[in-house]
Parts: sequence; C-alpha cells; structure tokens
Amino acid sequence: MAESEIKSTRKRWKLVGMGVAVALLLAFTVAWVAAPMISQLFSQNKSCGCAKKYTGMVEDCCCDYETVNNLNQDVLHPSLQELVKTPFFRYFKVKLWCQCPFWADDGMCRLRDCSVCECPEGEFPESFKNPLKIALPSDDLACQEGNSEASVDRTLDSKAFREWTETDNPWTYDDETDNAEMSYVNLQLNPERYTGYSGPSASRIWDTVYSDNCPKYPSGGLCQEERILYKMISGLHSSISIHIATDYLVDEPQNLWGENLTVLYDRVLQYPDRGRNLYFTYLFVLRAVMKAADYLYQADYETGNPTEDLKTQSLIRQLLSNPKLQTACPLPFDEAKLWKGKHGPELKQKIQSQFKNISALMDCVGCEKCRLWGKLQILGLGTALKILFSGDNSHEQVGQNLQLQRNEVIALVNLLNRLSESVKVLHEKGPAVEMIMGLSKFSMKRDLVLK
Repeated sequence: MAESEIKSTRKRWKLVGMGVAVALLLAFTVAWVAAPMISQLFSQNKSCGCAKKYTGMVEDCCCDYETVNNLNQDVLHPSLQELVKTPFFRYFKVKLWCQCPFWADDGMCRLRDCSVCECPEGEFPESFKNPLKIALPSDDLACQEGNSEASVDRTLDSKAFREWTETDNPWTYDDETDNAEMSYVNLQLNPERYTGYSGPSASRIWDTVYSDNCPKYPSGGLCQEERILYKMISGLHSSISIHIATDYLVDEPQNLWGENLTVLYDRVLQYPDRGRNLYFTYLFVLRAVMKAADYLYQADYETGNPTEDLKTQSLIRQLLSNPKLQTACPLPFDEAKLWKGKHGPELKQKIQSQFKNISALMDCVGCEKCRLWGKLQILGLGTALKILFSGDNSHEQVGQNLQLQRNEVIALVNLLNRLSESVKVLHEKGPAVEMIMGLSKFSMKRDLVLK
C-alpha cells in the first residue's frame, strides 16, 4: 500500500474516532439532562399513576372510587348500555327550534354532523308513527353524510305519553308540557360526538355557565350546596369532552372517526378536579335513580312492542334491585345534609334559579346536535335535582309523592349512561393516555436539548 494511501486511511479512522467521541459525549449529556425527566415520568405512571389521583372517598359523596369503578364495570355500564337501546329510551322529545333568550345566536357549525335530520318511515316503532307528525322547517340542514346513521326521527306521538303526567319541572327552563314545535329524536342514530362546533359561540356558552351561574369555588369559599352546583356542571362538562374526544373526526377527507388522545388529555386528564367532578356527578345522578326506584318499578314503558317493553321493565328492575349495588354503595350521595339552617330555603331557591338559567342557555347553542344532547343532559340533571330535593330531603323512597314525565325518565337514564361511559373511559384509558402524553412531552424536551 502506498504511503499516501496509508496516511489517507489513518486520517479517515481519526475522523471516525473523533465522531464517535463526540456522539458519546452528546449521548452522556442528553442522558444526564433527561434522567430526571424519565425518572419523574415513570414514577408518576408506576402502579397506574393516573389512578392515584382517584383514590379514597369521592368528595361530598358516600362511596369510594374503587367501589364506583367496580360497580360501573360489573353492574351499571352493561345494564345501561342495554337499556338505552330499547324503544322506550331510544326516543327523546325535544324542542330544537328556540330563540336564544340571552343573545342573537351567531353559532355556525363546520360539519354536517351538527344537524339533526328526519329518518326513514320504518326507523321508529309502529306506535310512534301517528297521530301527530311535525314536519321539519324548509331550511333544515342536510343530513350528516346522507346515511341512516345520521338521520333521526322527529315524529311526535301523543299515545306514547299516556299514563305519564304532564307536569313541568321547576328546575328547568323548557315547558315540557308544551307539545308545540316538539320533535322526536332517535338518540341511537344521533350519537354524542365531535361536530366541529367551536369558536366564540361555543366558548360563550360555557363561559356564561360558569361565570354567571356557578363560579368556581375557592378552597372552603362556598357552602356545600354551592360547591355541588359547580361540581355537577363541571362533571357534565368533563363527560361531554370525553365523548367528543373518543368519537372524533380524525381525518375529515377520509371521513375517518376514532380517538383524539390530545383532546382527551388537554380537556380532562391533565386537570384532576375535572375527573373527580365527573365521579361526583355520576354518583349524584345514580342516587336520584336509586331514590326513585319504587316509581321506576311501576312506570309504564309501553311503546307498542310487547316483547321490547317487557325487556325494558325487566332491565330496569334488574338494575335497581342488583344486590351488588344495594350492598356496595347503598347511598351514593346524601341529600339529607343539604338546605339546613334558616337560610336553607333561600339558598335552594337561588341555586334552582341558577340551574334554570343554565337550562335556558341550551337554546343558545349554535349546533343542533350539540343542543339536542345539551338539552337532554341538562333535563336529566334537572330531573335528578327534582327527585332529590322535592319534599323533605329524607332518605325515604319518593314513591307516590313524585310525578315524572316520560321525557324526564328518558333523559335521566340516558344521562346516567353517558356518565357511566365517561367514568369507564377515565378509569380504563386514563393511565395509558397520561403515559403516552408524558412520553410525548419528554420527547419534545429531548428534541429541544438536542437542538
């Protein structure tokens, strides 16, 4: 080998050696900087770190997180999933065409998924086809994606309401006894999901809910009753965010739906209080359902389909009499502690007025499908409040003292199912999502170091 070639080879190996040394030095530097981050990340997620935020008793309730998760998995979630698919709980009567009582509605939806459309004639029970049918306004939005999954029945049948009272709910704004301009909506064909509704119109709704009607309480700053209103609305907000994140349009051109973990983390998981408030709202509504058990046992679930109607009644009774539920969490929330003292009646009236305002705000939602689910879930909460705080607030079953409309029962059970699904997602997917987002943040920090 020529001397020049030997020198060239030595030079190349020298450069390689220098490169290796630099690479090792850089690797040691990155490892030294990143070590605390890695340690912190895995110490947070070790032993289901997310679950550590949800241990012990649920604040202001009478059950612990572990019991709630077990009951939800074994008893409530499976039963509720079946119940909401029955003809009785599938259809919801709602007034979708209302003027906002607070401001001119300027909300615009970016997707066709905002709209609620009329479904084919054969989509709904035979007894629902007559005798009253309300046509859609001529300017109705086009059906989302133009398929049966997006179309919704709007037929109103007065026969479906026999044996049920027509009394108004003192906690809600809508006059549920007014059948004018009411529509029937098939909830199974209209899932609560991402619609593209965003911007100033959407932000204004939640800003007004919190700032004007249930401001966030400072630590120890509000009495229990005022805390409860805030936590109840916050828990519902968390549940809505979870449903949006887990049924998200991840690829609009391809019409691909899936989970958006960033939205789930950004809107709920990174704020532990939002998860805790979700559990609170779930137990609050569950307590109302259990307190109304005698009433729900005897209710008429007729829709004109004897087989399905018997199944509905059987599912209701199986749920309410489940021994696990009765033993593990017999009193999810203790309403008897509230409205005590000489200011109790005045405080109750104040909070009732605030909740009624929140109910009225649902007419200001600029997305039709969001308005549908907002109205249903707020009516569900209003029904829970009506059950728990009608009468003397005792632990006794409300029984014959309670009068509910069919629509209230439909809203109450569907709300409980929505909350049950959200609790399931938070418990089962929360730890993994937090770990993924933690690794993502670590990766971003590492990239900054390398730069």
